[in-house]
Amino acid sequence: MTRVGVVSVTFRSLPVVEVAALAAGCGLELVEWGGDVHVPAGDLRAAGLARRQCADRGLAVGGYSSYHKAGQDDPAAVAELVRTAVELGAPRLRVWAGVHGSAQASPERRRAVVDALRAAADEAAAAGLGLTVEHHVDSLTDTLASALALHAEVAHPALVTHWQPRELPDTDECVTEVRALAPQVVHAFSWGADGFTERLPLARRTDLWRPVLAELAEQGGTAEVLLEFVPDDDPAALRRDAADLLGWRDAPAPAGAGAR
Repeated sequence: MTRVGVVSVTFRSLPVVEVAALAAGCGLELVEWGGDVHVPAGDLRAAGLARRQCADRGLAVGGYSSYHKAGQDDPAAVAELVRTAVELGAPRLRVWAGVHGSAQASPERRRAVVDALRAAADEAAAAGLGLTVEHHVDSLTDTLASALALHAEVAHPALVTHWQPRELPDTDECVTEVRALAPQVVHAFSWGADGFTERLPLARRTDLWRPVLAELAEQGGTAEVLLEFVPDDDPAALRRDAADLLGWRDAPAPAGAGAR
């Protein structure tokens, strides 16, 4: 089963109440709340507000997205992140796999990130949470090989897989990554050649997203696909992209999409 939602950082300028109302109005099913604006670490009042807004509007709470860099930031900060995620009612906490790409990280730096992630996963699991690592450049998940190796090195059952595309993604490469990672969390957006500065309607990459959704469905697990980076940070763009994404999820997959 694939559930469709939105990442709250898509609308950093909107308050929690409006983000929840917009998500519900688009027919979405959950919100992943960010720790930079909407639910800062340690702000249990903000966490409670976000949790109640979701409950009142029939939305589930997705993950709690922090910007904690494992192996770089103070590991003592994880406890407060876990406490905030619990108050939010989030099923998992997101952190980042350091601040260096896999080609730049020394073996010692990689070990430090792995050890920090394992310790964070222990803390998360003790509170009943999963831990997910952002799939991103300038971190140890910048390539499929490094991401798979990282999960094997951490070797913790609480570590949850995540995936998102990069600039001008190739469909076959993306499906290969999704097949290998079997992500439980996916961030969905369409970027042009200029990456973050050139945001496209999701439908401009129907060729990418329908096969990705087909692959997720074929895997048979539970995945969350969360809209992010809509053009111009425009609520109307979210409404359009949400309708497209929900339609692709619920429609039969195109011939050959996600085929093994």
